[in-house]
Amino acid sequence: MRGRAWLMMTAMLALSACGEAEAPASPETAAPGASMLADGPSAEISTVAATDLPQGVRNAVLARVPGMKIAEAERKARGGKIFFDVEGMRPDGSEVELDLIEEAGQYRVVEMQRDIAWADAPAAVRTAAGAAADAFTPARVIESTQEDGTVVYELFAPGKADEPATEVNWKDGKAVLRSERNEY
Repeated sequence: MRGRAWLMMTAMLALSACGEAEAPASPETAAPGASMLADGPSAEISTVAATDLPQGVRNAVLARVPGMKIAEAERKARGGKIFFDVEGMRPDGSEVELDLIEEAGQYRVVEMQRDIAWADAPAAVRTAAGAAADAFTPARVIESTQEDGTVVYELFAPGKADEPATEVNWKDGKAVLRSERNEY
């Protein structure tokens, strides 16, 4: 009996290999697989009231987005470094988040972020993300403008809101899947 089951399974596998190769699933239908990016290092996170932000953080935020109304902030300690995530509203009412890093007592904005619809990401970014073996339709997309002009699209898999599962760099009209996370 066992030999017959083995023979049947082998025959089925051989027949399935003779068929036409299936096209890779499109990003709209592919199930989320393993992350393209390894999980980031854990951070010690604390909430900071807007009124309790260090003056250097406040100055750097307002220099980048004059008139920004700070709504909330977090302080993150990771790998011996200090980071701040500051969220708020621009004077025009649009939401924005700035990520800052502390370096020798000074605070520098390293990225400016906003949520966007997946359909609003550049076509080349959507294509690059869709070409990944574990492609998925993002539940959330953050467009993150870096200091050097690179825009990073952070793609969050459905049901995984803690960290982006995939990130795509967009610069000079080229989209490239990232293999490493930023330290911030």
